[in-house]
Amino acid sequence: MRKEEKHEVVSALAEQMKEFGNFYITDTSDLTVAKINNIRRKCFENNIGIQVVKNTLIKKALEQLDGDVAPLFDVLKGSSSVMFSTTGNAPAKLIKALRKEGDKPVLKAAYIDSTAFIGDNQLDALVNLKSREELIADIVALLQSPAKNVISGLQSGGNKLAGIVKTLQERG
Repeated sequence: MRKEEKHEVVSALAEQMKEFGNFYITDTSDLTVAKINNIRRKCFENNIGIQVVKNTLIKKALEQLDGDVAPLFDVLKGSSSVMFSTTGNAPAKLIKALRKEGDKPVLKAAYIDSTAFIGDNQLDALVNLKSREELIADIVALLQSPAKNVISGLQSGGNKLAGIVKTLQERG
């Protein structure tokens, strides 16, 4: 690969990292072509981008990002694939599902909303990580709950009051 081509790959990779904001670095080495194609297909089905890139190019792309990405440099050994997603936990869920079929892909690191997660032992934490949209929905539901209770109480109280008025009018 010529120097210009490497520069283009690094620029495109850094742009994807910035655009998606969430990416996972995984080890997919020693997998058959059929298994790699299966992973690619499942990534496509789940709106997850995947790219196999040399570690030196990943490192150069990481250096173009804002934030503390230095912890990610230590995992750049062996064969690496990068998974991109707009949803922080989507690649983790996919990796977990794929691991039911075999021992790969192995999570080397993840970078979610400016936070680095290092090591395969972080997979369960990443699976359970809520997306920004899920957190906002939880907060809205919590805020709506007291209002719904007040409205419900007023409505049921109003029905009782109407019944009392009706009874008084009948006696009347």
